[in-house]
Amino acid sequence: MIDIDPNSSGLPGIEQLRTIVGAVMTVGLILSVLALIISAIIWAYGSNSSNPHLAGKGKTGLLISCGAAIICGGSVALINFFWGVGQQV
Repeated sequence: MIDIDPNSSGLPGIEQLRTIVGAVMTVGLILSVLALIISAIIWAYGSNSSNPHLAGKGKTGLLISCGAAIICGGSVALINFFWGVGQQV
């Protein structure tokens, strides 16, 4: 039987890589908030100007920005979940 676990100290620069990944997650969440605000403005403008195409694009952007925030925020939990599933195979 082979038992191999991830080694967090096996390569130099692992801590810096964790810091970089955390920073990228933060940037992703900030950009998701910005996209949500812009999409809400586009939706409101499209609704008030009787432009259903623009209002639809705003709604779509709102859903996409929420999905991006879910993926950025839950990425660690998703990877850990699938890591656990893979360990049971």
